[in-house]
Amino acid sequence: MKFDKKIDELESLGENHVGTSSDTPMREDAFKLTNEEKIDIIKDDVQHILETLGLDLTDDSLKGTPNRVAKMFVKEIFGGLDPSRKPNASTFDNKYQYGEMLVEKNITVYSTCEHHLLPIVGKAHVAYISNGTVVGLSKMNRIVDYYAKRPQVQERLTIQIVKELQEVLNTDDVACVIDAKHLCVNSRGIRDTESSTITSEFGGKFKEKETKREFLDYIKLDTSF
Repeated sequence: MKFDKKIDELESLGENHVGTSSDTPMREDAFKLTNEEKIDIIKDDVQHILETLGLDLTDDSLKGTPNRVAKMFVKEIFGGLDPSRKPNASTFDNKYQYGEMLVEKNITVYSTCEHHLLPIVGKAHVAYISNGTVVGLSKMNRIVDYYAKRPQVQERLTIQIVKELQEVLNTDDVACVIDAKHLCVNSRGIRDTESSTITSEFGGKFKEKETKREFLDYIKLDTSF
């Protein structure tokens, strides 16, 4: 009975979209295996899943699927778990003395819900106010993509993007809003294809009402936080 109760509690976490930490939960031995070793193990696991479902993996269309899925997991959609792939976000002196906020809007987000391993697809809007340094515009996109490429909860993703840019830019004045669709809601469960999820994280000056409003006006997201 205790075991069944624990399983029900874990299921509830996923169904209610509850995260447990602002850091991606990783085991201490997460990088003991090489990527190729991980691919070999995952390939066998995927094959077992498909065979358990009753699929014939000798079929020409299916026989390469376990290897394709394993490579995709390790090198693509979960590539953000690999710290060696973290973007090198070089900063530069703010020689223009630009003192207003800089906004990068409509950054494409492709991530994966950690509760059902289904896609999260949407847009991120990121802004900062320079504290003497600036970062290349494409690096903001790369930071979003790096943290998105792992099993995620949207709330955690939003926080991780802000924390990373705060560290890179040495300022608290960073904000991020993400508007995304979750296929665990759209294609299963309630199957609501119209709803999307909005999350936000505001740091430093962006916690002030006027600055926050200016940012939301820039991205044209008429939402009250």
